[in-house]
Amino acid sequence: MIRKTLFLAVLLATAWVLLWPSRSVEPAYAWGFYGHKRINRMACFTLPPEMVGFYKRHIDFITDHAVDPDKRRYAVEGEAQRHYIDIDHYAHGGVDPFSVVPQQWNDAVSKFTEDTLQAYGIVPWHIEVMYARLVKAFQRGDVDRILVNSAELGHYIGDAHVPLHTTENYNGQLTNQYGIHGFWESRIPELSAENYDHLVGRATYVDRVLDVAWVAVHDSHMLLDSVLGIEKRLSATFPEDQKFIFEDRGRGAMRMYSRDFAKAYEEAMMGMVEERMNASIATLGNLWYSAWVVAGQPDLDRLEQKDVSDSLKAVLRAEQELFDQNRKGFGRDHE
Repeated sequence: MIRKTLFLAVLLATAWVLLWPSRSVEPAYAWGFYGHKRINRMACFTLPPEMVGFYKRHIDFITDHAVDPDKRRYAVEGEAQRHYIDIDHYAHGGVDPFSVVPQQWNDAVSKFTEDTLQAYGIVPWHIEVMYARLVKAFQRGDVDRILVNSAELGHYIGDAHVPLHTTENYNGQLTNQYGIHGFWESRIPELSAENYDHLVGRATYVDRVLDVAWVAVHDSHMLLDSVLGIEKRLSATFPEDQKFIFEDRGRGAMRMYSRDFAKAYEEAMMGMVEERMNASIATLGNLWYSAWVVAGQPDLDRLEQKDVSDSLKAVLRAEQELFDQNRKGFGRDHE
């Protein structure tokens, strides 16, 4: 079993090198599997006619593989920090951290060192990396890379829109609210998202992708006090046996926030979860569209009949097997 696991890890690492072009800068879960898949799926319907046929043909792949970066945390060290940025780490003395951290990667490295940036998360910069990969994939007409990069770009964009992905107190562990991460991003969407209105309009072109990524992080962080404060206030009014229940999940019962508490929390937040999910959908559609425009608006109709390659399928099988075998991923645990 150990030899097989090592073989799969080596295969996976080697395959990703072959599938992705090299670059000079390399530069947890958010939304749960359900939410990430929903964001990617709904973003397909924001695209113009020249793109929507291709994306709808491959909508199941783009939906299903929205969660691959989270699965990769179980196989690849260095993946976890691509999902968040603890921006409040840089807020010493009450200073606005967004005025302290340079937006450009090289400037931030010069000021804080790459080790520090990696230690506290790099999601806005990694969104720019994934966007650049998607542009190259469109330019080459490479179906594998278009689909993988489209799906995974959606994952990191979704992460940047979660308030708890912008703080060192990512799971309420510093305020005696442990478990709030999965509650906000997984439990609430699973209970409520079928009633959300995800019609966010047609994708539009953006020319400053890094700015878009930083806006997502900034807007998420501005909601953090509400995410934590509202839960704290509601908890003071709910008896423990009404706040939590046990639900059958997999092989046994799991302690979960109750539906009543989740409903009260979501109502008190006044639609915040739906708004952040819709902002993710709109941003993802915008970046898919912008990458296609920058790539020269290639004719995607000629690619519609092509399926993903056997080599990519092998990589994805290996990644899934490693995920199934392991119980703990690299980096922080949000559950």
